[in-house]
Amino acid sequence: MARLGGEVMIDAPVEEVFDLVADESNEPRYNPRIIRADKVSDGPVGTGTRFVAEPKGMGNRGRMTVEILEYDRPRRLHNVVRSSYLQVDGTLTFEQVEGRTRLRWDWNMRLLGPMWVLSPVLSLVGPNWERRNWEGLKHYMESGRR
Repeated sequence: MARLGGEVMIDAPVEEVFDLVADESNEPRYNPRIIRADKVSDGPVGTGTRFVAEPKGMGNRGRMTVEILEYDRPRRLHNVVRSSYLQVDGTLTFEQVEGRTRLRWDWNMRLLGPMWVLSPVLSLVGPNWERRNWEGLKHYMESGRR
């Protein structure tokens, strides 16, 4: 199991950052590794909401389900991500700091099945991949495209 954590400061109000991130269908806007993400549960985004996301180059075999286990707007999200090759369980926390948002991530990631043998690689490259994801969010939000 790999544990990935870090933080990024985003020049945007905490509620805006939280709302954009909580709705997983927004992720393709700021993360080029995700080509589509669709909400598959009914009702507004909140605890129990489920999404299906497709990573670039993986097709249907890479499909991931994302479920919100805890939704505490605008402070905390606890998500679980499952696919045939990966399981992620972790939290995102959002804190208003002088008009900006401090976004922190803390993930436990585990490769499954035959991919398990690549676990040492995940520990090495995973932190950079995750940082790029959140730096992409920062750039997206600060560029005014939202």
